[in-house]
Amino acid sequence: MRIFRNLTELPTFQQAVITIGTFDGVHLGHAKLLTRIKDLAKSIQGESILVTFHPHPRSIIGGGKSVEILSILDEKMVLLEKLGIDHVVVVPFSRDFSQQSPATYITDFLVKNFNPAIIVIGYDHKFGKDRAGDIHLLHQMSDTYGFKVEEVSKQQVEDIGISSTKIRNALKAGEVETAATLLGYPYAMKGLVVKGRQLGRTIGYPTANLVVEDQTKLIPGNGVYAVKVVVREQLYSGMLNIGVRPTVDDTLQQTVEVNIFEFDQNIYGESITIQFLHFIRSEQKFSGVEALKKQLQKDKDKALHLLTTTHNKQEDKRAYLQTQQPFSYKLSKEKVMVYHNKKLVRTYKASKIESILKKLQKATSEYDQQLILAKLTGHFKH
Repeated sequence: MRIFRNLTELPTFQQAVITIGTFDGVHLGHAKLLTRIKDLAKSIQGESILVTFHPHPRSIIGGGKSVEILSILDEKMVLLEKLGIDHVVVVPFSRDFSQQSPATYITDFLVKNFNPAIIVIGYDHKFGKDRAGDIHLLHQMSDTYGFKVEEVSKQQVEDIGISSTKIRNALKAGEVETAATLLGYPYAMKGLVVKGRQLGRTIGYPTANLVVEDQTKLIPGNGVYAVKVVVREQLYSGMLNIGVRPTVDDTLQQTVEVNIFEFDQNIYGESITIQFLHFIRSEQKFSGVEALKKQLQKDKDKALHLLTTTHNKQEDKRAYLQTQQPFSYKLSKEKVMVYHNKKLVRTYKASKIESILKKLQKATSEYDQQLILAKLTGHFKH
């Protein structure tokens, strides 16, 4: 997948099939739509293109409403690459961009930059100044500029919208398993490890205090969670607390801190990824530090039980492969080159692994492809 962040650097696309939107979370509803985009592109021997915006348009023209996004830009790119889109174009969104007339948006933005063969768009999609442009205008201008318009039905648009709302509501309520079912993967969040008061270390439960790297990222509701933690490309179990720490702190300032099991390394200043797997309990105030220590041991026992019983070694592999997408391959006429974390680790003659190559090309999901590559290299660590 090629990613473009500057409209002046776009190539000349051939038989482009494009869709436009924020695709926040890249959940299962989005995946269904993007499969349609890929199928249309394949049917005309064209290229599939997703056009998205950064920052989120609501942060610019949302009337001051806060934006809580499910996937920051880098996360979104990883998720989209897993779905096999040919190109993603990240358009810098600004108030000036939003002030284009609808006709100018079509001619100077869509046609000029993408020369589309097919535009796939929601029945209620709005664009241009005052959101005055719609699918009817696209239909009116399609013959003049030589593109077709494919409508995403009301039902599918509503399904996608409902899924996004359900995911946000579930996360705010701490229902991370429900969110994972709708997303198709565990909700994840990156954070920078910073120094805290180090109280956890004094009671036997050292924690990494996190500052979420993007302030628009949705943080799940307050409480204690069983989590997986990716540190330096290694996967660990842990328990995480989101809240105000009422037993030991009276500032009412929200903190995010994770106790990583069987881990004792200095990671201050490093970025780690949290995968939310289970909700353990709501945050509560205890009578003192001793009572808190007893509860933390119960929390750890419960977290280990949940992570062990529902996320065995095979599930750990799945979480690692789905979230990190460490493996990739390139195919030439005679060779297959396999990469782990962008480093070349194996080269094969295509003729010698023909059967495996067919499996790779027919893999129905990114996870299946990742698992094939992992077995092929023998490089799997988890």
